[in-house]
Amino acid sequence: MTSTADPRPVRASVGESAAPPPPAGGEPAAPPAPAGSGTPQHQPPASAAPPAPAGSGTARQQKPPGGGATPGHMPAGGGAGRVRRHADTLARLLGAAAAGGLLIAAFPPYGIWPLAIVSVAAFSLLTRGVRARRGAWVGLVYGLAFFVPLLSWTGIYVGPAPWLLLAAAEAVFMAALGAGLAGTARLPGWPLWGAALWVAQEAARDRGPFGGFPWGRLAFAQAESPLAWLSAYGGAPLVTFAVALAGTLLAALALALAGRARAGSEGVRRVRRVRRALPAVAGLVALVAVTGAAVAAGDWQTTQTRPYTVAVVQGNVPRLGLDFNAQREAVLRNHVTETLKLAADARAGRVAKPDLVLWPENASDIDPILNPDAYALIDQAADAVGVPILVGTLADGPDPATTIRNIAYVWDPRTGPGESYVKRHPVPFAEYIPMRRIARMVSKDVDLVQRDFVAGDRPGNLTVGPARVGDVICFEVAYDGLVNDVANDSEMIVVQTNNATFGRSNETWQQLAMGRLRAIEHGRPVLVAATSGVSAVIDPDGHLQARSGVFTADVLVRTVSGRQGTTLAGHVGSGPEWVVVAIGLAGLVLAVVARRRRERGRTELVTKESG
Repeated sequence: MTSTADPRPVRASVGESAAPPPPAGGEPAAPPAPAGSGTPQHQPPASAAPPAPAGSGTARQQKPPGGGATPGHMPAGGGAGRVRRHADTLARLLGAAAAGGLLIAAFPPYGIWPLAIVSVAAFSLLTRGVRARRGAWVGLVYGLAFFVPLLSWTGIYVGPAPWLLLAAAEAVFMAALGAGLAGTARLPGWPLWGAALWVAQEAARDRGPFGGFPWGRLAFAQAESPLAWLSAYGGAPLVTFAVALAGTLLAALALALAGRARAGSEGVRRVRRVRRALPAVAGLVALVAVTGAAVAAGDWQTTQTRPYTVAVVQGNVPRLGLDFNAQREAVLRNHVTETLKLAADARAGRVAKPDLVLWPENASDIDPILNPDAYALIDQAADAVGVPILVGTLADGPDPATTIRNIAYVWDPRTGPGESYVKRHPVPFAEYIPMRRIARMVSKDVDLVQRDFVAGDRPGNLTVGPARVGDVICFEVAYDGLVNDVANDSEMIVVQTNNATFGRSNETWQQLAMGRLRAIEHGRPVLVAATSGVSAVIDPDGHLQARSGVFTADVLVRTVSGRQGTTLAGHVGSGPEWVVVAIGLAGLVLAVVARRRRERGRTELVTKESG
């Protein structure tokens, strides 16, 4: 008699081992049933399952009639499996928090730059062996552990809400990176794809939303590192790529050395580990060689025009307690006073007579074009020192009632204000308020920005006395394109900044490191003029010639080498960045294709077994 039961095996649920089909010839015969038992001979009871094959490890569970679970049993992959998965996820998230915190120590004022490589390596290992969703969670925790402390200075005077929102927004980009790293971890050559995705993440974060916020790029932790010299050939993105590649190769090396070797003698297993480690070692050696060559070459792409004696004036801000209008006038008078002292010292021969003088951003928060008293004070200082002053001040925007400009004037001792530069990248939620009505729900302090700053439309290439200067204002030093626009047509780069708003936080040191990297990138001296510090004179090698303290009045007088010519980084601009971004995106496409092939292969296997 032909059995009516389906002879095909039941498909195992996720996490179970599928039992093989019964041996040819059907199931083994059951012993004869006692007379009157009601059970036909040669058939097992309906509730009995066929024996599990020897060595299968997990017997297939059959449900009783009605589809209920077998009493006293948990499905395979449940219970203990869920506990293991949750424990693994928790361990990865804790590791991500530790790795993100480690990255903080690579940035100023700590400046332990190798920790950036170690942090990237740890992040790579933590996102390996998981799906994209869990990789995203690991990335989010990593980003929060990094950005929350890194950007704490943004909340000093406006409260925690804007600070934490900004940190969370930046961490979302790290979440996307975590998902990408998880997806590409199975590809051959995964360290390359991972490093490229780091650059892609920064490229996106540097540009949006609201024009982006590049703080915390891996490159900005490398001002003291030999890797900084790569910036002269591919800008900050190439430095980030090198740091990330060093980290992913370090992770690959750790996996190779820690991996299990196949059977064999101890010597054979050791040889196999070495062979697995060779690609990572070769990559690291190549990276060290390229970096060493860049360091040995030094600043060869630009040449000196002539030396200039430059005076950087830091007037400082008055103590707290003055009302707003009085403080604005006090800041202006501080810079005038320090410039008059400089003029007296130059006449007495105590310092060299400068060729040009640099004042910081907001040295005069009173528009000197509209205010005769402010005009007279600046004119007095310029006349006393006898050379042009680059003055950071404010000017009305197209609608004086609602808009304003952050502007720098070249103030000539004979003709007064001349050439000018208007800041091209005002800071959102600080110098202008997007979606003001919504932003007010987050913090009432948005109304401290009573007029929105409007952007300029021309690069800050100015002639200040005998020198050709490329001017950027405050956070603009973090944006590759804005610096590149002024560098090639200048003999020196000037960063006018006002860091008084951020107190004695790490912000000023982090920004100073960006200036040091820009000096190497473009082969030019960088002069940082800060209202309350840190002001600095940086040579084309990225070394500090001089710097001021914080919240103190000071004047730095130094001779710098004007430069001409363009580095390779200046010639190619953002080209290398987009090439690396394309590599990263190609890695994501390959990862998606590979995953679909694996899923199709599994489906075909199940179909074949079921047929």
